[in-house]
Amino acid sequence: MPGQVSKLKIYAYSDARYSSSVGSYALQINPESFKHSHKNNYAKEKTTDTAGSTPKYVLPDPQTVSFNFHLDVTGVVDDEKNLTMLINGFKSIAYNFVGTIHSPNYLKLVWGNFYFKCRLTSLDIDYLLFNPSGSPLRAKLDVTFMQYQSPAELEALAKKSSPDLTHVRIVAPGDSLPLMCYRIYGDSRYYIQIAKFNRLNDFRNLQPGTRISFPPLEGK
Repeated sequence: MPGQVSKLKIYAYSDARYSSSVGSYALQINPESFKHSHKNNYAKEKTTDTAGSTPKYVLPDPQTVSFNFHLDVTGVVDDEKNLTMLINGFKSIAYNFVGTIHSPNYLKLVWGNFYFKCRLTSLDIDYLLFNPSGSPLRAKLDVTFMQYQSPAELEALAKKSSPDLTHVRIVAPGDSLPLMCYRIYGDSRYYIQIAKFNRLNDFRNLQPGTRISFPPLEGK
């Protein structure tokens, strides 16, 4: 309906292909904001050219989404009367161990145009209001979700971000073997190995137009 507020929904699946739906959970009150974190992973490698180390790109770490949302059974939001049932409903979808898959469910966060495949990694519950008998009436849930990537997706990322294929380069004027190694591997110290691999007798005087192969190296 026009003007209707879209609720953030969490869809749960029992398989990594996201083909078997096992339920969903709509937030009672949308979060005021959420944090979508991205982080690249670099390895520090010491080179023969400097006294320190240079960062070498490895892979992007899984993205994370974190936010907090409120549950309320005071009657202000709707007619819900049992806060424990609301919390347990969320936990059954996102947090609880499922014996048939030996883990919690696979999840999708959907809110407007935002879509995120993930698993829940943390849940903190703050109880904020109680009735005279001590039963909780309001709670704030702090949650963090980590991006889920299939083994095939991770393998594709690894191939794109590391020199795991043989590269062939043509020597250009001004090129040196250490410089070309740095361009391929991010480190110039492999030039002796590359010279041996290509059977270069005089690698210090590379001739422009020479074809040089740069194979995958152990540990790279």
